[in-house]
Amino acid sequence: MGVAVDAAARGFSVALVEAHDFGKGTSSRSTKLVHGGVRYLEQGNISLVMSALKERGLLRQNAPHLVHDLAFVVPNYSWWEAPFYGIGLKLYDLLAGKYGFGASKLLNRQETLERLPGLEPEGLLGGVVYYDGQFDDARLLIHLAMTAADHGAALVNYCPATGFLRDADGYVNGVTARDEETREELKLPARVVVNATGVFTDQVRRLDDPDAEPLMVTSQGIHLVFDRTFLKGDTALMVPRTSDGRVLFVIPWHGHAVAGTTDTPVEGPSLEPRPMAEEVEFILETAGRYLTRPPGRKDVLATFAGLRPLVKGEGKTSALSRDHVIHVDKSGLVSITGGKWTTYRHMAEDCVDHAITLGRLPDMPCATKNLHIHGYMENAAELGSLEVYGTDAEAIRGLTADPVLDTRLHPALPYTAAEAVWAVREEMARTVEDVLARRMRALFLNAKAAMVMAEPVANLLAAELGRDEHWAAAQVKIFNALAEQYRVG
Repeated sequence: MGVAVDAAARGFSVALVEAHDFGKGTSSRSTKLVHGGVRYLEQGNISLVMSALKERGLLRQNAPHLVHDLAFVVPNYSWWEAPFYGIGLKLYDLLAGKYGFGASKLLNRQETLERLPGLEPEGLLGGVVYYDGQFDDARLLIHLAMTAADHGAALVNYCPATGFLRDADGYVNGVTARDEETREELKLPARVVVNATGVFTDQVRRLDDPDAEPLMVTSQGIHLVFDRTFLKGDTALMVPRTSDGRVLFVIPWHGHAVAGTTDTPVEGPSLEPRPMAEEVEFILETAGRYLTRPPGRKDVLATFAGLRPLVKGEGKTSALSRDHVIHVDKSGLVSITGGKWTTYRHMAEDCVDHAITLGRLPDMPCATKNLHIHGYMENAAELGSLEVYGTDAEAIRGLTADPVLDTRLHPALPYTAAEAVWAVREEMARTVEDVLARRMRALFLNAKAAMVMAEPVANLLAAELGRDEHWAAAQVKIFNALAEQYRVG
């Protein structure tokens, strides 16, 4: 999506085809952080940290309705932790330079407990507070799609690429695709074709060359979602070293607490990865060591799993670089992979620069460093639960003039019928899942509540899309089967 925005903003003709819904895979399943990566600092990858910190600052600047500052506390239970993490986080501040979100500082025991009232006090010596960014990943993706469309790009979901067009010399000069709703076969000629499919990069490359050497390895990370009583206040908890060598976050998000993540190598990509029992237990056990009220399985409102697109290398997946790679196959197909959400804009700029050279396109400069993302609004927090819509919130409120649309879909979540209608009319939602998983975040926050919302949403979609009651009933059945995977036993 970043490549589409960048190329369209430079004035190029852009078409984007998506096999499923925008953000169906990894892009909606992150830890919801826009960050430089404290872990990469410890690994000594200073250039990645500096690039990510700069991009973090640009993202907050360009999408303030979706990105905001968040305070994190690293609790100290050993004498050496305060100086060790304190010095490391001062370096993090220094590397951020003018893109900094706030200065880190040491906290005494009382200050630490004031910021994290639910923290285990026994043995606590103090803590370090530092600042990073938080966002709503799927909402940003949808707003990037709208930004690309605002600049003239043509985007379509549920339209998988099925193969490539070639010139007389065998070079890729377009794609074939299939509209899943009409079954129409499409031919899209192009000067350059970019494969930006994350963990599915190698599968798409094999449509071009069945013998293509794999670029990717895949690692799974899961998250558990609880109600906010487990994390009172507006500060996140960061555990800097878990038994699997990662960091664990417990963060406030949309009125809930999200805990994660894990790093489990998996054989290959799948569209709906499932949390493994041992991953669930690992997060419950690790979080439980730091919270006065250890969470149990019954406290999990939702769980979601995502797959990291890691570029092949040596060693454990947790040690592989999150730098991005641009690979050009001998057919001229450009693949961009690796990287992480925070650096999406820089990745896209690098990719379009390469595409311009390969496609002999006019050398237009990148325009995204100061490009406002669709919905840009500086004081969006005043909008309450509609904050993530930015300037679109006014139009959504306008829909609530209809009393049928001015209704909450579930008492546990803030979402209204008007938002479901908006998702269909303006944000290309086609299914109940599109609405409840990615336009709203109900499935990721409370799977049981989302299942209750499925029927009213299906009826709203059916009315908007001209479908009958059989379609609506099928949608509810499909969604509820999916939502069961987001529940823990």
